[in-house]
Amino acid sequence: MIQRVLTGITTTGTPHLGNYVGAIRPTVQASLEPGVESFLFLADYHALIKCDEPERIERSRLEIAAAWLAAGLDPQRVTFYRQSDIPETPELTWLLTCVTAKGLMNRAHAYKAATDANEAAGEDVDANITMGLFSYPILMAADILLFNAHRVPVGRDQVQHIEMARDIAQRFNHLFGRGRDYFVLPQAQIDDHVATLPGLDGRKMSKSYDNTIPLFEGGAKGLKDAIARIVTDSRAPGEPKEPEGSALVMIHDAFADAGQREAFHADLRGGLGWGEAKQRLLALIEGHIGPMREVYERFMAHPEQVEEILQAGARKARAVATPFLKELRQAVGLRPMVAVPRPAAKAAPAAKAAALPEFKQYRENGLFYFKLTAPDGRVLLQSTGLAEGREAGGWVKRLKTEGASALDAAPVSLGDGVERPTVDAALAALVAAQE
Repeated sequence: MIQRVLTGITTTGTPHLGNYVGAIRPTVQASLEPGVESFLFLADYHALIKCDEPERIERSRLEIAAAWLAAGLDPQRVTFYRQSDIPETPELTWLLTCVTAKGLMNRAHAYKAATDANEAAGEDVDANITMGLFSYPILMAADILLFNAHRVPVGRDQVQHIEMARDIAQRFNHLFGRGRDYFVLPQAQIDDHVATLPGLDGRKMSKSYDNTIPLFEGGAKGLKDAIARIVTDSRAPGEPKEPEGSALVMIHDAFADAGQREAFHADLRGGLGWGEAKQRLLALIEGHIGPMREVYERFMAHPEQVEEILQAGARKARAVATPFLKELRQAVGLRPMVAVPRPAAKAAPAAKAAALPEFKQYRENGLFYFKLTAPDGRVLLQSTGLAEGREAGGWVKRLKTEGASALDAAPVSLGDGVERPTVDAALAALVAAQE
């Protein structure tokens, strides 16, 4: 079975070495796994929650997209898009908001941390807290559920959001499913083997601590200058040094293979000086990211190429999202108004038999679909994506033989502007043609 894996990066800053090791590199590697369908996106709606600098968000979107592509992301293999290019995302966010309990949002870690800080400062409990901060777990749920992702790689601090997405999905399925689960319940994928890099001062590498090592910004000189500022102990060259707990060694080990790690640790215990150790670390990292930097700089010089890739990715994403959201609109009652059913038209003469509606089956993005088209080419019915071709064929057979009586249970939505009586009549014609 194809497993959908979804990952997003918030576009509020310039990528640093910690972003590469903790998010960019693992997602590129995961996208190459057999049986995996990757959805990777720039979370620019999320960026608006924490950043009110338009130029910073604009620049960050380009930098992160270019970094992902430079790291080897293949846009032909994955669905790579900007969150803000998918209008179905905010619409689904509202549908989910309407079934989400406020009490669930009250327990969100980010909101509780903000209210606790306000209380500690003697402020009103909700001072400076926006609705974006309060309800962003629902936006995150929409990101995940719109594409029915099976797995979402996250750090342990984000597990609560996946649990919330599951709660929201279950509530929607219960209220509107009528025997059908519209949403897959996502699983948090916690990759403990993925390194969390320390920064220059030994704390977690983070822009908020101003302790980052740039990934591409500043070129080779920027990388060299940052590595030179990594804090080490005062042991002089010749004195044995303990590798365990050293920020410099942890950064080295995130890029080294087993043999390189063993040799580096042994040399430090044998008295290798910190200055020479930093030179070896610089050479190791430069060997990894130097070739990527050239690709990154090429994309940064041609943002129109990145834009073209993201627009193509948005089209792929919307090919999944648009028909699915039509189903969800139907489920909650946002349906087209149709005329009172009228008697079916008289059967066409035998000479017109060639003008019957037609079922077509096809495969796209690893899923199987079918649709019913009128003789004039209009799409009367469109299926959702199905995991098995046999399942799609089974539904086509049922609709051809049972007609409208099988329609309510079928995983389909009406075509744009198409009324139910039109579809009923088309199915009746197909049933009659087989008798």
